[in-house]
Amino acid sequence: MLLKVKDIMTKDVITVSPETEIVQATRLLLEKRINGVPVIDKDGKLVGILCQSDLIAQQKKLPLPSFFTFLDGFIPLTSMKQLERQIQKVAAITVVQAMTPNPVSVTPETSLSSVAVLMVDKNFHTLPVVEAGRLVGIVGKEDVLRTLTSDADQA
Repeated sequence: MLLKVKDIMTKDVITVSPETEIVQATRLLLEKRINGVPVIDKDGKLVGILCQSDLIAQQKKLPLPSFFTFLDGFIPLTSMKQLERQIQKVAAITVVQAMTPNPVSVTPETSLSSVAVLMVDKNFHTLPVVEAGRLVGIVGKEDVLRTLTSDADQA
């Protein structure tokens, strides 16, 4: 039997909105032990995906030069306030600023072999499943790997 995305996808999807704060989204990824989370707007449309790699990239993008002067010991009190302001700026960042917009998605009818190719070629860990413009599920690398082990168990 040829497995399709609908046979292995998770239907109960954890999602965030573009306005969700990064700190909150990061906590969600860590607590739920997931690599990525779909970003949906108020109409339930998929607008992006937020992965751990996006969060790491976002962190690198934010220069904190005041921090380095702090390390060198040149820290007048005025720059302490600037440092605090920059840290607040990092904390106030929302998902929309870090997410990957228009993510690659699959449909419930996509074959598992197509999913595997996408994951290997593009190094995707998580693929949103979309039907008629709406998010209906999510498929992760673990879901695909699980089918391989269950195939082996049946052999």
